Amino acid sequence: MKLKTYSKVLSAMAVSALLLSACSSDGGSTKSNGKENNTAKVDTSAFKTKSSNTKADVADGVFNYGLVSDTPFEGILNRAFYEGQPDWEVMKFFDENLLGADDNFIYDQSGAATYKLSNENKTITIKIRDNLKWHNGDPVTAEDLEYAYEVIGSPKYAGARYDTQMSMVEGMEAYHAGKAKKISGIKITDPHTISITFTQANPSMLTGLWTDPLPKKYLAGIPIDKIVSSDQIRKKPIGFGPYKIKSIVQGESVTFEANNDYWKGKPKMKSVVLKVVNPQIATASLEKGDLDAVGQLPVEQYDQAKALKNIEILGTVDLAYSYIGFKMGHYDAKKGVNVMDPNNKFKDKRLRQAMGFALDNKTVGEKLYKGLRFPATTVVPPSFPKYYDKDVKGFTYNKDKANKLLDEAGYKDTNKDGFREDPNGKEFKLNFSSMSGSDVSEPLAKFYIQSWKDVGLNVQLLDGRLQEFNSFYDKLKKDDPKVDIYAAAWGTGSDPDPSGIWAKEAPFNYTRWVNDENDKLLKEGISPKSFDESYRKDVYNKWQELIDEEAPVIPTLFRYTLAGFNKRVKGAKMLGGEVDDWYDVSVTSESPEK
Repeated sequence: MKLKTYSKVLSAMAVSALLLSACSSDGGSTKSNGKENNTAKVDTSAFKTKSSNTKADVADGVFNYGLVSDTPFEGILNRAFYEGQPDWEVMKFFDENLLGADDNFIYDQSGAATYKLSNENKTITIKIRDNLKWHNGDPVTAEDLEYAYEVIGSPKYAGARYDTQMSMVEGMEAYHAGKAKKISGIKITDPHTISITFTQANPSMLTGLWTDPLPKKYLAGIPIDKIVSSDQIRKKPIGFGPYKIKSIVQGESVTFEANNDYWKGKPKMKSVVLKVVNPQIATASLEKGDLDAVGQLPVEQYDQAKALKNIEILGTVDLAYSYIGFKMGHYDAKKGVNVMDPNNKFKDKRLRQAMGFALDNKTVGEKLYKGLRFPATTVVPPSFPKYYDKDVKGFTYNKDKANKLLDEAGYKDTNKDGFREDPNGKEFKLNFSSMSGSDVSEPLAKFYIQSWKDVGLNVQLLDGRLQEFNSFYDKLKKDDPKVDIYAAAWGTGSDPDPSGIWAKEAPFNYTRWVNDENDKLLKEGISPKSFDESYRKDVYNKWQELIDEEAPVIPTLFRYTLAGFNKRVKGAKMLGGEVDDWYDVSVTSESPEK
């Protein structure tokens, strides 16, 4: 199996951001393309996770894939550097992790490399298969994996993958500080064998270890701080996955061809053509047979898609959650830490809590998304059943409680204009940033704004419009002072350790919230004691309770990810919101059913 992300939380591969959909401000049904959506709740228990086609494969099939987005993919096509979901949608066809994993996202011996843990659980030794090759024909070596650690750990690296676990590699902190030329905890035994030693045993070594090499020879001569902008990443990226890139139309489409030297053998299809498809026409493209698959089927088009006879819908609970974030500081790139600004607008947690209680996420999920979105009570999705704390209640809609908290915090309407002033009696306005993404994104943003207005808060849409995906996250990364609150989402990845998004040092900690107890619990969650699952579960329960109390973000919705497949598609299996392994996917007729 291939992990959804590089297996780290922000991984996202990371970290990947997911597009929001939206709803009407009246809490009832909404209209899409002029048709009123039925608010009947979907029976999610009926969703299939595997395609049912059992016909014989067609040789040299051509597969058309729809990347659903209203924005171009950015084109940072490497796991060490990318940040957004659209780029991940491209990468998953041509690159993969060295280590495979089971259905619980725990590393096994099924991947392009095998591993062995030392008796004290501090050292992991990885053996790369002899027949593993980069797409340019070079062998994938132990030096390539070591190079990935050297790049990410370098003081010149400006990406977001240097995190708490990376810093725990023996000798990494000295290397990261520029005090050592090599990472002492990484040893190469032979061209295909490498060992990585940590300063302490860490249970996330089996779910969150970085196992994505970088092609050292292919990137030779490029300064570390220039790799992300190089042609080798942007225009001619290589991996060792089942398909390799033949051509790219930047931001619009990618044509992949079979990697006949793939370590598992020749892939089942001759080529894959990926196209960026506007969300408004995603289902129509499936209906016409223009696409064989849509990986992120827009929820508001579920009824339309379900009625089609030529497609099959698969669905799973995603490794993701949507949330409202509060900007409370900035990221100090020189020191590599988040810093809370002492005079930020959200220093009183009662204000943050009140804004959470003002939102009716249950109604949004049931009536507007037919149950395909449901209230996110915490920041660990239920797709992690071991660590999801069902006892955390989150912010259930309670307008009276929201008003009471605001009153207690000193936010009162002193001039009787319908909006509350701040505790000092000054005008209190908030700029709200939200992404575009579908034909109902704007109504949802208006719904949030109206909900806050109903409790006397003056919230305005930033620049009077929704923000395009790349621009939206660029503002968050750069801590644009115009952004006060924002609506976004995380693809959490397959490692339960949340430090990549939440730690003091994490660049992906976009709220810039810093809390000593938070850092303490995050460290305990990856301590040697946490090899005891009951201990680790208790730690993460306490952590979820802390996030619920402090409310640095308001979790809004968990989600089912729906994918639509033409009925000629065979071998598709959904896990954690993704197709599990594109190597196994094939087609059984020359052309799509229409």
